[in-house]
Amino acid sequence: MISVDGLTVEFSGRTLFSDISFVINENDKIALMGKNGAGKSTMMKIIAGVQKSNRGNIRSPKEAVIAYLPQHLLTEDNCTVFEETLKAFDQIFVMRDRLSFLNSEMETRTDYDSDEYMKLIEESSELGEKFYSLEDINYDAEVEKTLLGLGFGREDFVRNTNEFSGGWRMRIELAKILLKKPDLILLDEPTNHIDIESVVWLEDFLINKARAVMVISHDKAFIDNITNRTIEVTMGRIYDYKANYSHYLQLRAERRAAQIKAFKDQQKTIEESKEFIERFRGTYSKANQVNSVERMLEKMTLIEIDEVDSSSLKLKFPPAPRAGDYPLIVDQLSKNYGEKKVFEDASLTIERGQKVSFVGRNGEGKSTMIKAIMGEIDFEGKCGLGHNVKIGYFAQNQASLLDTSLTVFQTVDEVAEGDIRTQIKTILGCFLFSGDDIDKKVSMLSGGERTRLAMVKLLLEPVNLLILDEPTNHLDLRSKDVLKEALLSFDGTLILVSHDRDFLSGLAEKVFEFKDKRVIEHFETVDDFIARNRMESLREIEKKG
Repeated sequence: MISVDGLTVEFSGRTLFSDISFVINENDKIALMGKNGAGKSTMMKIIAGVQKSNRGNIRSPKEAVIAYLPQHLLTEDNCTVFEETLKAFDQIFVMRDRLSFLNSEMETRTDYDSDEYMKLIEESSELGEKFYSLEDINYDAEVEKTLLGLGFGREDFVRNTNEFSGGWRMRIELAKILLKKPDLILLDEPTNHIDIESVVWLEDFLINKARAVMVISHDKAFIDNITNRTIEVTMGRIYDYKANYSHYLQLRAERRAAQIKAFKDQQKTIEESKEFIERFRGTYSKANQVNSVERMLEKMTLIEIDEVDSSSLKLKFPPAPRAGDYPLIVDQLSKNYGEKKVFEDASLTIERGQKVSFVGRNGEGKSTMIKAIMGEIDFEGKCGLGHNVKIGYFAQNQASLLDTSLTVFQTVDEVAEGDIRTQIKTILGCFLFSGDDIDKKVSMLSGGERTRLAMVKLLLEPVNLLILDEPTNHLDLRSKDVLKEALLSFDGTLILVSHDRDFLSGLAEKVFEFKDKRVIEHFETVDDFIARNRMESLREIEKKG
């Protein structure tokens, strides 16, 4: 059991949260929720011991192991993927080597009555008891099973870690954390850089093998599947629900409705009390009553209403210009990068108005196909756009294409047309730009902020073929809801690449699966595809293990 006692964090004259206390029990699976800036990541860092609070303590048993996966990290580049992952067992290997050394010393030395020999016996006995109580496992096999589950191929095991992107390095760190079997796993946006199959494997691990877990995530399906408790950080305090995310939303709505009613009742009481004081102030016979009412008002704790959830804001794309019947036809397309074949003889046809999804494990060619469609790479075969096709493209590096000399407001104002121009501030607010943020130069924004701004800009441009490559990586739940609603009402053609199942759900009517250097067409919704492959991928992973 790990307890958080009286946690308070203040900086720059602002209190992030005050006097927060709760207990994390064994096997608790907790979703840590709250709007951006509420203090979720800060709280997680404090529990992990990588950041200090102004006041309060984190108490845990002496032997408890707390493992933390931050949103961004750096891994060393001097070893292979397998060697780096095997470091999860370093402590055990150190114990084993030390025990071997102690036993060797006791076998060779003859000073049996000396204090030094007695110390060897004591240390060997104590260390041996701890070491031999550990579960006897095949470390190499466990590393292999975990890496395969997180999407690595066996050929990746011997590659150096510096050959991999930040997302894949994050998987290596996640593998090390899972292998340590800690008492508490802290995960900050763990699904941002892993594909659907790996997310399913991670869910299974966290549900069936992990002990206590606390997770921050914008993937609704993921947190719904793994959590049994939700702690919401809001306005400097917490609300603790014994419920998963979906049930928490219902309870939160009920709580807020009760807050609004209590607030209105209190305001009515305050207004009536003030009227009474004004009316009878100076009236001798009512002096005691007036004083009593004034004291009551002074002692009254004002009821606060939680932040308004504005996810109901509706935003629509401009009407799509009329395009030909087939905006995209790909025929016998092949692509190699040197010796590596990405896919071969791929063909696909997308009709006007269709919403389709590209799915598949990372590295199977989804983004490569999009680059071919955009004319950004050379390839063999045919890839043609239909009559009058106007593409709106959101790439994973879209943020780098913004004009850094413009302000946030100017960036959006450049493309907004008609009535939508009167809503620019509201739209920006929905994507977490508010107050002075809208006057910031793009050059001053973080990577995540630029990504959100690029998404807002794309939302307002009149296009008829929309291609989105991992659009939700830097969006919070509210922003994702706004984007999804806009895509559902979009009357053009949509190609969507995403690992976010909740975001994909209900959006695409056809699936193109990238697998084993082929592109396979499935005449089913994303929901049906995910439901079918959830079982298949789990069986496949079990076979690999």
